[in-house]
Order: sequence, then C-alpha cells, then structure tokens
Amino acid sequence: MSNILHDLYDSLYHHFGPQHWWPADSPFEVAIGAILTQNTNWTNAENAIHKLKQADILDPVALHRTHPKKLASLIRPAGYFNIKAKRIKHFMRFFMQTYGGEISRMKKEPLPAIREKLLSVHGIGPETADSIILYALEKPVFVIDAYTKRVLARHTILDHNEPYETYQELFHSSLKKNVPVFNEYHALFVRLAKEYCRTTPDCGQCPINGM
Repeated sequence: MSNILHDLYDSLYHHFGPQHWWPADSPFEVAIGAILTQNTNWTNAENAIHKLKQADILDPVALHRTHPKKLASLIRPAGYFNIKAKRIKHFMRFFMQTYGGEISRMKKEPLPAIREKLLSVHGIGPETADSIILYALEKPVFVIDAYTKRVLARHTILDHNEPYETYQELFHSSLKKNVPVFNEYHALFVRLAKEYCRTTPDCGQCPINGM
C-alpha cells in the first residue's frame, strides 16, 4: 500500500505541481477558515474571511469580543452562518482561555494533546481539528475530507463507508509523517476531485486513470 500511495502522490504532483495551500495571511486566519469552510466550498469561506477583514475583526481579541449576531451577519457568505458563528465563538473562548489567543503557545502542545483538546470544542470535528493542526500549527496529521474518500474509494483502495480514522491510519502507516508532504498531498486530492474526480467523473482525462 505504501508504494501505491507514493506512486499516487508522484503522479498527482507531476500533473498539477505545488498547490500552495492553505492560502491565508496568518495561522490564526487558517484556524478560522477551517471552521468557515465546513459544508461549503473555499470560495464562500474566503468571501466570509474577506468580510471579517473589512470589519477589522480578524484577530483573536476582536473576534472574541464580537457579538455572535454581528459575527453571523459578517460570515453569511459561508452559509450556515448562525451555526458557524456559534462554533467560532466556542473556538475563540477555548483559544483565549487556554492559550491567551496566541498560536505560538498552542503550537507548543504535543500533537495528541492538542487534537484531543480541539475535538472537545463544540462544533469542531476530526476534519476541522486536523486542518487546524496541519495547516495552522504545522504538525504532521493527514486531513481526510470527502474528496480524499471519493478518490480512494473509486480506485478501490478503501471502501467509501470506512470511518475517518481508517482512512487517516492508511496514510499515517504508509507514509513518513511529514508536514509539507501531508499538506501537498491533501491539496492535490482536492484539485483532482474538483477537476476530474467530480460527482460525474471525467475518468478518460484523469491523470491517475489506470493506476
């Protein structure tokens, strides 16, 4: 399986090149973006982030102090804005109380400990927690999303109904735990799924067709 995953990565990287993901001005912005992108596409989340920047509240202290209703109105482009406003507020309470609003303090936590703490925050599931850990805290955990599952299931590597943990363990047990590689690999899966491995797939043009 290790050889298959290495070959898959090499093929995707050769075809698409580096993805420069996650696009953000700061690790804190990455963390907020990980919540905003739940159940929507990145363009919508990005629009919501732009609204927060326009309102000059995309920093820990300001966002922590912002009323949930005002926050919800600003992040409306991301969809489910009332729910996401509550989730951001839950995260901010945790972030401020536990780390004083400082990503640098958060990064000092061992990976298992910070993952457990993030998963205890209301509204943060495995994908969101792992996105924060990988992209904002730069710790080696592989992010599993619907795109990754779709690609691997269609190539009969794993059944689509297997749980998040089974998919993640496949990568953790087959690849060296390397932040840049995990970052790039996940981004390449997203690119592949958006361009070729769509709901109605374009298998004939797919760069990994036949693997």
